[in-house]
Amino acid sequence: MRYTVGEMAKKLGVAPSALRYYEKEGLLPFVERSEGGIRVFRDSDYEWLKIISCLKKTGMQIKDIRSFIHLCMRGDETIDERLALFQKRKAEVEKQMAELQETLDTVNFKCWYYETAKAAGTTEVPNNMPDEDLPPKIREIRRKLKSGITDEDKK
Repeated sequence: MRYTVGEMAKKLGVAPSALRYYEKEGLLPFVERSEGGIRVFRDSDYEWLKIISCLKKTGMQIKDIRSFIHLCMRGDETIDERLALFQKRKAEVEKQMAELQETLDTVNFKCWYYETAKAAGTTEVPNNMPDEDLPPKIREIRRKLKSGITDEDKK
């Protein structure tokens, strides 16, 4: 099937201007144009666009995505380079996820803290609650917030 910029943008859940920008930046060398100069996307372009979107979400810069696209266009001689690129992205995403998990843990702790304080009518209750009375995950997060040391660090 063939798609216009607007149709492909809708399919991807992005603004048409994003696709125009990608092309301007050299990320879409595979996109064809009609005789009238209109961009024409095919079903096979969808996967490329999803990979570009994925790489952007990992924080990869446009110039590096462009380099990846050029590696792909060169063929199998660049498999090692492409694998290394994705292994690096994977490590960076895992780091981001660990940071987000720490943030979520803190938010979960504060939810527990204020739910407990609300039920008691005072913040004194969660502040003075002994560790052994806390749910295990909350206990670990509180220790980490107070000291920066986790149970894993103690092992």
